[in-house]
Formats: sequence, structure tokens, C-alpha cells
Amino acid sequence: MRNPVRTEAEAFSFTLVIAGLALAIGIAAWLGGPWVALGVFIGLALGVLAGIFLRSEPKVREPAIWERQGAGPARRILVIANETCAARGLGDEIRYRARGYDADVLVVAPALSSHVRYWTSDVDGARDAARARLDSSLAALAAAGVRARGEVGDEDPLQAIEDALRTFGADEIVISTHPPGRSNWLEKNVVAGARERFELPITHVVVDVEHEAATVESAETV
Repeated sequence: MRNPVRTEAEAFSFTLVIAGLALAIGIAAWLGGPWVALGVFIGLALGVLAGIFLRSEPKVREPAIWERQGAGPARRILVIANETCAARGLGDEIRYRARGYDADVLVVAPALSSHVRYWTSDVDGARDAARARLDSSLAALAAAGVRARGEVGDEDPLQAIEDALRTFGADEIVISTHPPGRSNWLEKNVVAGARERFELPITHVVVDVEHEAATVESAETV
């Protein structure tokens, strides 16, 4: 049964209804006498009670069983990768981290270019290459059932992360690089810089593109 005066607005409406009842009964008594007034009172009172107290609450739709099955807690994963973007090892790691979650994955591929091309604004080639690897990565993730989207980011991977976080509230960050000795990002301490700069769990995935082998460092921030 519904409480008719849960809010101030409903209390005001209830008061107006009572005042209207009193006015109607007074008019009925003046025109037809006490018995007519009593009949009007009973009829109106029953109508008000039926309309206010017996009105059912709005029903909340329960999700169907096929909508509930497989739905886990939400998880947003931000992935930063460029030349390793389409590597199978990185895709495997993303799928592993998305398991059991209603995961939303954003893959950002920084458009890497030489300093000469950067200062001459000739970065189209680098962006096209990053986009091609990105499309390949998204297609592989979609085929594996992982909901993912992608964008080409700033040349500086740390800036690319910061830009992405402005619109994508990530729960964790995955940074993918080549192995030590072949990774420009590792030489520039990108992973260490990210752990100092961003207060999120960061997983570093080392992908050997030539041999498609991946190893994973600790996901804990330092």
C-alpha cells in the first residue's frame, strides 16, 4: 500500500483533496440535507481511498535471465601500445585481464615519428601506420569477444595516456613494449614514468613480436 504523503508536494495535494471533500460535503448538506451530505461523503471518501491508497507502486523490470548471465562487474582497461599493438601476446594479455568482467577496453596507439618529420609536420605516415596496427588489434579483440575501441594518440606515450584518461575513466593501464634492448620506450623509462605519474595499477607487457612471446611484470603500482 502506498503512503500518500511521502513528499511535501504530495502532502500539499492531499490537503487540497481534503479541503475539496469538505467543500463538496458542505454544498451537499446545504442543498439536500444531512443524509445527502453523508452519501456524498461516503462516495467521495471511497473514491479517494481507492485512488490514493490502493494505487500500486511502479513496477521495476527484472532483467531477463539471458541478460543476467555472463554479466560481471564493470572494468575499464586502458592499453598503450604501438608497434606491438597487433601482437598476439598483447591480445592474450588483454583477454586475460578482461576475463570475468563486463570489460570496456580502450587501445591507444601513439603515432611515433622521427624528430625531423615531427618538426616539419610530416606525421601522416606515422599516424597511418599506427591506425593500421590499431585496426588489426581491435579486429582480433572483437573476434575474441572483447569489447574494445581505439584511437591514435600523442607521440609521447605519457601524454597519450594523460589525454586518454581525460575522457576514459580507466581502472587499470596496460603498457606494451618490445623487449629490453629493442624498446625505445624502455630506454626513455616510459613505464617507470607512468607509475610515478598515474595512480592506477599498471601492467607492463613485454612482447617479442618476432617470436610472439610475452612476459608480464608486476601489475602493482610503485
